[in-house]
Parts: sequence; C-alpha cells; structure tokens
Amino acid sequence: MTRVAILPVPAEAGHVSYRAVAGDKHSQGKTAGEALDALAAQLPEDEVSTLIVVQSLRPDRFFSAAKQQRLKALMERWRAARDKGEGLTAAEQAELEAVVEAEVRAATARAGALADELGR
Repeated sequence: MTRVAILPVPAEAGHVSYRAVAGDKHSQGKTAGEALDALAAQLPEDEVSTLIVVQSLRPDRFFSAAKQQRLKALMERWRAARDKGEGLTAAEQAELEAVVEAEVRAATARAGALADELGR
C-alpha cells in the first residue's frame, strides 16, 4: 500500500496550499484533495490502493496546544532569521529540534493508535 503524506504549506498572504508526497513523487494543490489527485495521477496502477487518514492538526493527547504554539513561534522565529540571512541561537535551534522530534514521536504514536483501532 502506498503511504501518502499531505502537508499544509503556508503562503505569504496567509493562504495555505497543500503538498502531497509519496516516496519520490510529490504534487501541490490549493486543497488537500487537489494535491492528492495530482499525486495519484503519478502513481503506477498497482499503487493506487490507498488508505487516507486526515489529521486535523488540532491539539490531542499526543501533542498539546502548548507544544503546537511553541513550535509555531519557533518556526516563525526561524523563518524571520532565515529571511535576514541569519540563524537561530544555539538554544533556540536545540529547542526547535526537540519540539519537532516531539511532534514526530506524536505522529508515530497517533498512527499506532489508529492502527490499533483498525485492528492492525
């Protein structure tokens, strides 16, 4: 079964587009569905059977609202520094990496919980 990730991509004017990724294939669209459709068109026929899980990106038991807010603040700080040709302080960079790692662990736990619900 093909694994597809659909990620929101913030734009300058506050708009969001979506990027769908499956292995080395990717696409982008105005909506998650548009990005998925464009990606599906690139997949071989034997890979079109796909289970789609939509994560609302709301706080949950795996990644709290406080952690989401901190990740957002650090990413905004990182983008501002990058746009100035600068980097984060060592402490900020370490914290950003730790929060991103926590989010990855949360996504893994979330997927495991879903697999358990589906009866693996």
